[in-house]
Amino acid sequence: MDKENIVGSLDIKHIGIIMDGNGRWAKKRFLPRKLGHSQGAKAFRSCLNSCVELGIPCVTFYAFSTENWSRPKEEVDSLMKLFCSFMDEMMKLNSKNIRLRFIGSRDSLPGEVRQKMEEAEAMSAENTGMWCCIAFNYGGREEIVNGAKHAAELYKSGEITLEELNEKNFSRFLYTSDLPDVDLVIRPSGEKRLSNFLIWQSAYAEFVFMDVLWPDFTERDLINALLEYGKRDRRFGGV
Repeated sequence: MDKENIVGSLDIKHIGIIMDGNGRWAKKRFLPRKLGHSQGAKAFRSCLNSCVELGIPCVTFYAFSTENWSRPKEEVDSLMKLFCSFMDEMMKLNSKNIRLRFIGSRDSLPGEVRQKMEEAEAMSAENTGMWCCIAFNYGGREEIVNGAKHAAELYKSGEITLEELNEKNFSRFLYTSDLPDVDLVIRPSGEKRLSNFLIWQSAYAEFVFMDVLWPDFTERDLINALLEYGKRDRRFGGV
């Protein structure tokens, strides 16, 4: 199968990628964990370019979870600095027509990080190409709870009835309100769990778990995951 025809033949609209294994990659090489994260950022850039070339309409990368704040302060601080410097590079990708969106809570993030997010989203607002969503300070349960609170406020004010609050309408209260549900979740590193990532959106997603650590993740790994997805029989509860 030609590389250019893979996505079209699969009719895939949204991929979620859990970027896992940076710390273990560094540990295996007796390097500081922050170097693993730096190498993981390079893998992200490469994977994003591959997604553009393959014609994937939407991809969401899991970069930093609400649980990651429990890591050592030095590591968290280095991640925030890496994010800021990385966003400066992302600004240079505007020529690729990528639409950037950051999903997650921004309240507890450093001011510089929030500013970089706003600048990147504003810069790419008029683009019409692939959606690149970055889940940063993101938690799936928190997203659903916040969505429920929003719906409750609208119900209290009379703007929505209980009958109108169905699955389709509830989706508009989520960070991914105007994006398709996830078709495929890819998790490298050998772990086999969702880790609070896009819980609602991945209700009927297919999962591909891979033993490769994220910094070593290549286009070939991405294509192999897509080909594995192509073998699945998605019945959505039917027969």
